Amino acid sequence: MSDEEIQTLNRPPAARTESPQPANGPTRAASALHAAPQPAWLGPVLLVGIVLAALNLRPAITSLGALFEETRTGLGMSGTVAGLITSVPALCFAVFGVTAPRLSRRFGPAAVVCAGMAAVAAGLLIRPLASNAAGFLAASALTLAGIALTNVLLPVIVKRWFPDRVGTMTGLYSMALAAGTSLAAAATVPMTEALGGSWRTGLMMWGFLALAAVLPWLAIAAAARKEKAAAADPARPAGPSGRAGRAGADTGPRVVRSRTAWALACYFGLQATGAYITMGWLPQIFRDAGVSASTAGILLAVTMVMGVPLAFVIPGLAGRMKNQGPIAAVLGLFGLVGYLGLYLAPVAGAWAWALLLGVSNCAFPLVITLIGLRTKSPAGVVKLSAFAQSTGYLISIPGPLLIGALYQHSGGWDLPLVVMAGLLVPQIALGLLAGRDRTIEDECGMRD
Repeated sequence: MSDEEIQTLNRPPAARTESPQPANGPTRAASALHAAPQPAWLGPVLLVGIVLAALNLRPAITSLGALFEETRTGLGMSGTVAGLITSVPALCFAVFGVTAPRLSRRFGPAAVVCAGMAAVAAGLLIRPLASNAAGFLAASALTLAGIALTNVLLPVIVKRWFPDRVGTMTGLYSMALAAGTSLAAAATVPMTEALGGSWRTGLMMWGFLALAAVLPWLAIAAAARKEKAAAADPARPAGPSGRAGRAGADTGPRVVRSRTAWALACYFGLQATGAYITMGWLPQIFRDAGVSASTAGILLAVTMVMGVPLAFVIPGLAGRMKNQGPIAAVLGLFGLVGYLGLYLAPVAGAWAWALLLGVSNCAFPLVITLIGLRTKSPAGVVKLSAFAQSTGYLISIPGPLLIGALYQHSGGWDLPLVVMAGLLVPQIALGLLAGRDRTIEDECGMRD
């Protein structure tokens, strides 16, 4: 990132000048209070904080997946309890994500992300110490609550401090999220073996990465608190609206009245369904076709690693386009070809199908980018992010369970693969709707 860009980032949102809305994106944050410049360190620390937070959004899930059999045995989990634990992430993301807007208005998004990272670290450090499944589940829920809040509010942080670089910054943290997902999946078992072979040690190690993420957010939250206090100073003149800088007073649009918000929420739900199905069942599909267990694991890793570079490229591309629907359509078509290949020749083209499905799963960074592009204000981002993610994760919960039931009932993968491919059709249609050049504020009749 250039020195000029860092200087731009170091300016508070209130100090950035208002420019007319470009054809390919939302308006920048409105000029508001004549606040003092932010400290020079804030821009770089924000970059580090966003990357570290994103790195910690999935290791809690994928590290457990790598050691799930050992964890089940060590805690004496029944099959029912084990099934409950696998469904808890999406449920927690939906339930706790709903609270993010209210907490953000009350304490500010930076403070809530800081608390979220602290919850992630605490849960990851506590759950390996649990002596039974109930304690392990409770600690996991604490971690997932922190992840849910951070999931919702990172787009808000980007919109507030980087209003003219939504695509680039979304790409940065989406790439970090994908890297954290892949790293935890690939490194947990070797790291556990190197540290003595205990699943408890292997899971606990990821708590220290989360602790590292808390440190920059303590500083960012403190800077945001000072900015809020300065904005509340009655001696400081307000901008034309008289409201800018008081984000907590702006409750944002009623997103349930927006067709674009519903399209985004359903698109989010279907892409999450596909991602969870892929993570949960793709290795089994390959193994049942005759691929070895080790190769099946590598194929899954290939699918996940595809998200690292594309998670950076896709948001930047989306931010430069007026209509992002074509990107959603192309990603969906990659998935359709991948599922068709699994149906017709799962072994012969295994590597190609893994790559294609990895590209298709990059619908996640696209939808996160759209949350920023389909709103005009930080308050709008908070509400749209919470609504789209909470509703979307609720939609995604039955998907992996349905595929498992169809697999068990039919005794093979033909029917499940048809269903998985069929879900991509409405996903493409919803992506086309969500990608149209409009904002939820306009749809809800709100004026600037």
